[in-house]
Amino acid sequence: MHIAIAGNIGCGKTTLTNMLAKHYGWTPRFESVAYNPYLEDFYQDMNRWAFNLQIYFLNKRFQDIVEIAAHKDEYIIQDRTIYEDARIFAPNLHEQHSMSDRDFETYCDLFENMMSIVQLPDLMIYIRSTIPNLVAQIQKRGRAYESSMRIDYLQGLNDKYEAWISDYKGKLLIIDGDKIKFANNPEDFRYVTDRIDAELFGLFPFEESREIGREIK
Repeated sequence: MHIAIAGNIGCGKTTLTNMLAKHYGWTPRFESVAYNPYLEDFYQDMNRWAFNLQIYFLNKRFQDIVEIAAHKDEYIIQDRTIYEDARIFAPNLHEQHSMSDRDFETYCDLFENMMSIVQLPDLMIYIRSTIPNLVAQIQKRGRAYESSMRIDYLQGLNDKYEAWISDYKGKLLIIDGDKIKFANNPEDFRYVTDRIDAELFGLFPFEESREIGREIK
């Protein structure tokens, strides 16, 4: 079983991955940010390092997918997906002229070849968040290489996330990251796990609750 968590930088993917892995006893797979040899250079000079960074991420994410597929009997929860690299981050860099047409076409060709053997996760969890909330979370964790990140870069990513998720074809759970404070509020975390139980195991089906901004699709 493959459960994936998607969302913009700072939305809480890693926190939720940790919490769900502990709650259910699932095997977590985390994004390799700390060991990416291009990330710090990228934030200093996006135009120079965008293609290198995205190829690195795409390769690592594909390795993850291959390994997840080889362990079909396990419950694996993944922090960020291969789709986000190709549908959000790379197109955003291309539109902002940080990745050339030639590099972007090469990247897309490689991604499409990979997709010929990749299946959708059994459940995609998308953490939706506004820019002010993302900025607050990014500042709170205090990563030096993220301090130079531009607001227009984050906004471009958010727009791409919304476009991608609106057309997503697999099983999908949307969490309002501005209002559902799963990291600090046990009731909110229980709300998330109840929703997951309903989606994966058919337990405790919910009606949509709009008065507190909670949303499921």
